[in-house]
Amino acid sequence: MSAFGKKGGAGGSKTGGRPAFGVARPMTTGKPSGSGAKGGEQFPPLPEEGEKAKSAAPPPANSKPQNSAEAMDRLAERMNATHETEHDASGFEASVHKIKEQVLPRLLERVDPEAAATLSKEELSEEFRPIIMEVLAELKVTLNRREQFALEKVLIDELLGFGPLEELLNDPDVSDIMVNGPDQTYIEKKGKLIIAPIRFRDEQHLFQIAQRIVNQVGRRVDQTTPLADARLKDGSRVNVIVPPLSLRGTAISIRKFSEKPITLDMLKEFGSMSEKMCTALKIAGACRMNIVISGGTGSGKTTMLNALSKMIDPGERVLTIEDAAELRLQQPHWLPLETRPPNLEGQGAITIGDLVKNALRMRPDRIILGEIRGAECFDLLAAMNTGHDGSMCTLHANSPRECLGRMENMILMGDIKIPKEAISRQIAESVDLIVQVKRLRDGSRRTTDITEVIGMEGDVIVTQNLFKFEYLDESEDGKILGEFRSSGLRPYTLEKARQFGFDQAYLEACL
Repeated sequence: MSAFGKKGGAGGSKTGGRPAFGVARPMTTGKPSGSGAKGGEQFPPLPEEGEKAKSAAPPPANSKPQNSAEAMDRLAERMNATHETEHDASGFEASVHKIKEQVLPRLLERVDPEAAATLSKEELSEEFRPIIMEVLAELKVTLNRREQFALEKVLIDELLGFGPLEELLNDPDVSDIMVNGPDQTYIEKKGKLIIAPIRFRDEQHLFQIAQRIVNQVGRRVDQTTPLADARLKDGSRVNVIVPPLSLRGTAISIRKFSEKPITLDMLKEFGSMSEKMCTALKIAGACRMNIVISGGTGSGKTTMLNALSKMIDPGERVLTIEDAAELRLQQPHWLPLETRPPNLEGQGAITIGDLVKNALRMRPDRIILGEIRGAECFDLLAAMNTGHDGSMCTLHANSPRECLGRMENMILMGDIKIPKEAISRQIAESVDLIVQVKRLRDGSRRTTDITEVIGMEGDVIVTQNLFKFEYLDESEDGKILGEFRSSGLRPYTLEKARQFGFDQAYLEACL
């Protein structure tokens, strides 16, 4: 009898002797000894040599860990790639451009510019047609009907519009236009940058078009004032920078806006947010919550602000304040205000802070700032706390927590002599929601966070996330896959929603 109550026969070694102490023997748990089982159920058998080789083999090529080799191949391909930096005009486009250069000087000799400026493009086209035919006959150039129409359009764009930019401005799929000198223009389509099929005659031609754009809104651009912000008639935002600051020649950046006003429902259909997030933002806009929209450049902050403005009661008086007016609110009682740069003597500048202080005397219900960049942030917070609930603004930040830190820093940039704790408390008492928007690397724009500002705990601003976008994977065609998740927390701003009768709907959306 062994020490474990077993005899040395059946459970012992083959020789019938007692096993050496410390040698573990597999438990057979009732399996017959002749079954050929190698080891028991509790202790699986050790693999044979062939099985060891299989287990040591690398995983399949399509598995995630093996993507490092593919990634290195992509890096090597990118390093050795050569990119096209200029559009090479050829064929039909080049021939029309060449004829335009010959026709334009002779056309200007026969046209009164002041009279032409009073006509619409359609009327001007009718007037130009016989004159163009006359000039072509002088030059002994014969054109077919297609070339004639293309030439008419190019000449009218040159005289009344913005030259080569007209084609891009009329394309609804183009959201950004970036001119880097006369020979290189990029556009953004569906979140991706591609080179545009246009060229300017020379630097002088491009500079004249830049002056034409900024002169429309009473601004100027030249060597003494080489920077200018402007806007087009459709509300598109324009920035111009000219030599000597721009080394490649005049640079024009145009941010286009959709002709059809974008609503929160449209953003939901585009995949920018979920159904519940859309409902929560609708209620937040209607219940006069103070909202800060945070995000990077080109992430869709202004689009989100325009969409939220649809939820403002038509009976409220809304004032918007911007450096270059680009907001297009969808309300009847809306008054846009715009800053003014200094004159040549450096005098007469009107800043956003000046306009915010003046706006408080204009009996507004809400004050909306297109973008805050400095000490005017404190004036906006003061407005939020003095009976202007529902005020909104945008600023540049990469997360809700960074957004709060930037607001503190912007106030400290001014000459306000108050402690940082008081500034943090002012922010915590004024701001209700932070909406974080982001442009992902596949070009899509998503609402990644909706965060509540609860209050202060010591000297730290306390927040809680109501919604968050969780990244999951990437599809074969490079699209980001993810889902919008609700935190399931009871919203702290529920009391504001209750005052407007939306408390139950708000609670259901957030849970």
